Amino acid sequence: MHTAGVEALPQAAADAPLAVTMGDPAGIGPDIALASWLLRKKCGCPSFFVIGDIGLFESRAAILPASSEFKLALIAQPEEAAAAFASALPVLALQSTLGSVVPGKPTAAHASAIVASIEDAVAMTVAGRACAVVTAPIAKHVLLQQGFSYAGHTEFLAKLADRHGFPGTFPVMLMASPRLMTVPVTVHIALKDVPAALSQDRLVRTAEIVSAGLTRYFSIERPRLAICGLNPHAGEQGELGREEIEIIAPAIDALRSRGIGAFGPLPADTLFHEAARKTYDAVLAMYHDQALIPFKALSFEDGVNVTLGLPFIRTSPDHGTAFALAGTGKADPSSFIEALRLAWRMHKAASAAFNSPRP
Repeated sequence: MHTAGVEALPQAAADAPLAVTMGDPAGIGPDIALASWLLRKKCGCPSFFVIGDIGLFESRAAILPASSEFKLALIAQPEEAAAAFASALPVLALQSTLGSVVPGKPTAAHASAIVASIEDAVAMTVAGRACAVVTAPIAKHVLLQQGFSYAGHTEFLAKLADRHGFPGTFPVMLMASPRLMTVPVTVHIALKDVPAALSQDRLVRTAEIVSAGLTRYFSIERPRLAICGLNPHAGEQGELGREEIEIIAPAIDALRSRGIGAFGPLPADTLFHEAARKTYDAVLAMYHDQALIPFKALSFEDGVNVTLGLPFIRTSPDHGTAFALAGTGKADPSSFIEALRLAWRMHKAASAAFNSPRP
């Protein structure tokens, strides 16, 4: 039997800041970090610091419409962030050279600095010096040119968990908003490869991690998990495919035998309207777009990408680098602000659960 993912003790202090990665410096990561700090009081942003090059943030701030309102503070340690945050955006210097940056012009020369920012954020969070990791968007093609061998953030974060003493990490992508929470059981693979990648074991393990995560981080005592079918009409009793009969239904039976509130398989085309959404806490979809199309249709502005199954909290906005908007002042920070706020709430929920009396 699988365990429900990696569980790490909430070592961070109650007021520990969030560690924010730089993201691709030619994208909107710097823009939305700056905008989020500027809106900190209005939007209730928790204290955070960015791991990056302060010259990048100075130059980006200078060309944004509210340039005169931005303040930056170079900090030497995460512990300095809380005091600085009230009057300036704290920036912790990278241990990697960034070089020149042109907004909207990504280059492989930035790859090592982008990766170093992620590595530093994870190391500080695992050590308890930050309470969570919030990642700004990256462009995989930029990193791949320099030998980056991971499909995306999620897979790389699992590798870093292994590096920090948590082998066998099984990361799960949860897309979260006040209107919907969805999970793709298979993620960044071609649609033609999805049926072969689905298995009872994979579905059970994913659902276990989601159920445990919803309890630990969202305070949902008995999560209700709606499980999508793979095929149209959930296979139409085998007429449109047998994955529901041979893989998905047996996995649901196994989950229910373990006390997890899973039900289905359900047709995806009737699962996301308002009345249906009241019947579950999260949907497990069988492939990327089955989960993300309805989610982004409902929650594009304030959706958050959460990685469950890691020994630390990680959130991210649900959009990409938007190179065309970098430096224009048109980038919407809403999803990034929600990623900050949700990471903080998850930290508080996990801390409360850890400190609550055991039966």
